[in-house]
Amino acid sequence: MGKAASFAQTFPNPMKLPALLLLAAASVSYAADPALTIYNGGYAVVRETLPIDLKAGVNQVSFAGATAQVEADSVILRDVAGKAEFQILEQSYRNDPVSQAMLLSLFEGQALEFIRREANKPDRLVSGKVVRSGFVPGGGYVEPIIEVDGKLQFTLPGEPVFPSLGTDNVLKPTLNWKLNAASSGKIDAEVAYLSRGFTWEASYNLVAPEKGDTVDIVGWVTMNNRSGMLFADAKIKLMAGDVNRVQPYRENGIGRGMGVAVAKSAEVVTEKSFDEFHLYTLGNPVTLRDKETKQVEFVRATGVKAERIYVYDGGGYSRRGSGAAGKVQVFREFQNTSDNRLGIALPKGKLRFYSQDGDRQLEFVGENQIDHTPKNERVRVFTGNSFDLVGERRLVSQSERSAERTATQVVEVKVRNRKKEPVEIRVVEHASRGGNWTLTAQSQPHEKKDATTFEFRVPLQPDEEKTLTYTIRYTW
Repeated sequence: MGKAASFAQTFPNPMKLPALLLLAAASVSYAADPALTIYNGGYAVVRETLPIDLKAGVNQVSFAGATAQVEADSVILRDVAGKAEFQILEQSYRNDPVSQAMLLSLFEGQALEFIRREANKPDRLVSGKVVRSGFVPGGGYVEPIIEVDGKLQFTLPGEPVFPSLGTDNVLKPTLNWKLNAASSGKIDAEVAYLSRGFTWEASYNLVAPEKGDTVDIVGWVTMNNRSGMLFADAKIKLMAGDVNRVQPYRENGIGRGMGVAVAKSAEVVTEKSFDEFHLYTLGNPVTLRDKETKQVEFVRATGVKAERIYVYDGGGYSRRGSGAAGKVQVFREFQNTSDNRLGIALPKGKLRFYSQDGDRQLEFVGENQIDHTPKNERVRVFTGNSFDLVGERRLVSQSERSAERTATQVVEVKVRNRKKEPVEIRVVEHASRGGNWTLTAQSQPHEKKDATTFEFRVPLQPDEEKTLTYTIRYTW
């Protein structure tokens, strides 16, 4: 109690400084009803409603709700209702909020009072002359120099007490306009601008039973706010797609119990085509704080048919015919269709696969990325390599007849299944020498996938090994 009483006696009006702060901010307008459209590229369009009381002639308008990463040349101030006629004569953006060091610089050469707090002693005032504030424009810093009782010290003698904020300081990043209005009137103007510091991404968790080819899918939207500004009860949209932006050369890399079907999540997120992209609208206002990560569920489906596919691409492991055993890759593939309980535009993101063990505990079994995927398209995702499936490729022989402009190769591929259940391995081969090619002999039929790729499908029983051979002839 003694310490508090001493402080009250030293400062008979402890509300004096806050009152000055409020007075300095009184001429600044604040917006309401924020709305964000966040893009994949690390930026957002910010829209806020700014009440303005216009007078006929020249008006000074300030908005102290801008982010710290505004792209100043993207700012738009307009009357959405179209009732007011005004011309923007001048626009400026201030992002140098007042700080202790900045205020000290305004009082260089003058005496200030400092609150000195010491352990087991009452707080007291110390008078000192600011010889050097330590403030350097642009964020630099040097040690301050304060003269106390005729002696210099390179630290502040206490917490400085300022008589005012000065006449040209801002408390937050601020947009200022000089408007020329044709007539007086009150309007609700819209402030819109591009700002960096926002990201969003989709992620998908796929849960599969221990056996079978169906999965349950839960999709999440994850939003990050690093803009320096809090947005309370904001209306948020998410734009999915590859929107082109011009990048200044100096910037480096700155833009990028389930239901029975897709859950009716219209109250949470709705999706629609917009221009050449897809727009996802969050159904409820969201408070997005600075440096906060927030997630919203946007898709939930169960019983999605997602076939497990095994692929042995032997050419990638033993092109020289070394005979070394290769890995058999595991993929999951599903159709993004309404018949398969999906059928919505899926924004790019990470897919994580979980599988239920016999005790119904979830185990992580792989992850990968998908690109933006329209509805009615196929999704195939590599999840890892199989432990119990083995492939082995060998170039048996090759010959070339330059005069006839032909070459022939004989290839042998062995695949083995060490699982307890039957599987099918897709053996992928490549016509690696270019030109025209044909298979002149093969131990089983193949399917041509593209101009240089063909595939054999090999069914295998538990603990079975099969050998396929083919002869390929090139002409040029």
